[in-house]
Amino acid sequence: MKREWLAALLLIGSSSAMAGGGREAKVLSSYPVTGKMYVVGKAPIVKSIGSDENSVVINFQEKYQAMEGVGAALTGSSAIVFKHNLSAAKRSELFKELFTPQGIGIDYVRLTIGASDFSRRTFSYCDEVDSSLTKFSLAEDEREVIPMMKEILAVNPKIKIMASPWSPPGWMKSSNSMVGGHLKPECYDLYARYLIKYIEQMGKHGIRIDAITVQNEPEYGTAQYPCMLMSAEEQKVFVRDFLGPKFASRKIKTKIILFDHNCDNPSYPISILNDKVARKFVAGSGFHHYAGNVDALCAVHNAHPDKDLYFTEQSGGGWAPNFSDNVQWYTGHLMVGAMRCWSKNMLLWNLALDENDGPKNNGCSNCWGIVRIKSDGTVERNAEYYALGHYGKFVRQNARRVSSSTGVVDNVAFVNPNGEKVVVAANRSDKAQKISFLFEGQRLTHTFEAHEVASFIWR
Repeated sequence: MKREWLAALLLIGSSSAMAGGGREAKVLSSYPVTGKMYVVGKAPIVKSIGSDENSVVINFQEKYQAMEGVGAALTGSSAIVFKHNLSAAKRSELFKELFTPQGIGIDYVRLTIGASDFSRRTFSYCDEVDSSLTKFSLAEDEREVIPMMKEILAVNPKIKIMASPWSPPGWMKSSNSMVGGHLKPECYDLYARYLIKYIEQMGKHGIRIDAITVQNEPEYGTAQYPCMLMSAEEQKVFVRDFLGPKFASRKIKTKIILFDHNCDNPSYPISILNDKVARKFVAGSGFHHYAGNVDALCAVHNAHPDKDLYFTEQSGGGWAPNFSDNVQWYTGHLMVGAMRCWSKNMLLWNLALDENDGPKNNGCSNCWGIVRIKSDGTVERNAEYYALGHYGKFVRQNARRVSSSTGVVDNVAFVNPNGEKVVVAANRSDKAQKISFLFEGQRLTHTFEAHEVASFIWR
């Protein structure tokens, strides 16, 4: 694929003496350069001599949410592609590239609880009517998802895992199908036990589920793949009266995340968090960005600042093929926007798909994975790969977002647990912009090419 713009990663190394008495910055950056994947340069950090309209002022002492990581979903399709299109040796090499800071540093993975639109087939873990759940089985996941998740954890044991259901077993629903319908009220207790059983059974495989969302895209029940309608009122009752109390009584530490749908309806999670009982069981709310504005996360934070925000899904695909635009949009608009609105993570959709944008289970016809893995084992890295790398490579788990002013470039800043300082910035202008980052009486100046994205880290 011909790529007009290359991904930007700018690395500022340890302090070192320079002619001007400042510090040296290594630059790994993206702008139109033919034949090179990365461009390396240097930039000085000098004493600040005041601000101007092209300055970004950073206050590393004003700290906000702790970050939990960035990543994407190990769907059934992704696991199939990883396992069957790569040799063990090539897969090990790719997993180190994807899931360690020596590569792009993915440290958060989403799993699907049962089938999704990217699975081998439609299935649940208990397809037959069974009120005791004695027939519950993870056999389908044991084919590819669980082995691949174990290999990923072997590369990076600190990866956090979120799991999301697309549908309960069909016999628990009004549609008597995993497609469409609502959860039957008489099955609320049973479905809560079903989700708990999933968490416990995955734990026996050494896969700790850090968080679950209650229902993927609960306002979309007309798909041809597993889906379910669940109103805010239904979700409130399910969490308040069934799932939450069962988590508490069983001392389950897995977080409960509301909504898991688009930015056009922040009132959905807000209405549930307004309930004094339901909110006790809820860690936060999750969002997608296929509709609405990403600042919807800020609206939920403002209404309930004690509850966390998570960004749980976004896919790219053939409808937006421009590599440069995608890197800038993901890194600048989406990731900067969500994190400045209190998101603790950033999850995109499929980790990997094949050359036919599949395998699919009646899902999106031309969604793209973070990587494309062809049947011959060839690996292609999409724009999402580079966008995630701007954060995953440099921003560690438990880093704190800090205050930074808005301006000509989209930006977000962090302090890592070890004291390293990180800034990610994207120039949305069609023109080059000379930008100064001001912090602690110092100045770092970098000239961004048009639409350039860059990440900075220094000690």
